[in-house]
Amino acid sequence: MLIRTEAPADILPIDRLLKSVFDTEAEANLVMKLRENGRCTLSLVACNDEGEVVGHVFFSPVLLDGEDYYWQGLAPMAVNADYQRQGVGLAMLEEAKQMLAEFGYPAAVVLGHSDYYPKAGFEVAAKHGILCPYDAPEEAFMVQAYVPGALEGRTGTIEYCPEFADL
Repeated sequence: MLIRTEAPADILPIDRLLKSVFDTEAEANLVMKLRENGRCTLSLVACNDEGEVVGHVFFSPVLLDGEDYYWQGLAPMAVNADYQRQGVGLAMLEEAKQMLAEFGYPAAVVLGHSDYYPKAGFEVAAKHGILCPYDAPEEAFMVQAYVPGALEGRTGTIEYCPEFADL
């Protein structure tokens, strides 16, 4: 399994993957809009041995109470049904964590499955005083520091890019 940054040739395969994994086209449309508006911080793909895109994870900037601490929002993440439960998602998250830390992005938030993302090191954001802007279960909104100390003294409500308003 090869995990690498998105290339222009991956845009349509990513779009197809997102449309196949999610119930609606909202996530695929979100990624296109974020990409078009220059709000892509990191987009990784996982490719099988034939070079087919079978996984994707996307990060875009978020603010904390209107302040930019270079934190990122993870959304969406998708893995082809034939490749789920094989560690593809966790491998993409580990690669993203290393890359984002190296590039100076100290933390990320995710609104997702509370039984999955803790396996990758995410923890309930509310425990750190970091709140979700959406009406969601507390345990579903999580944060992870990619750089030691990134969460210290940081509290408030996360603000996603305006493109998320269409979800």
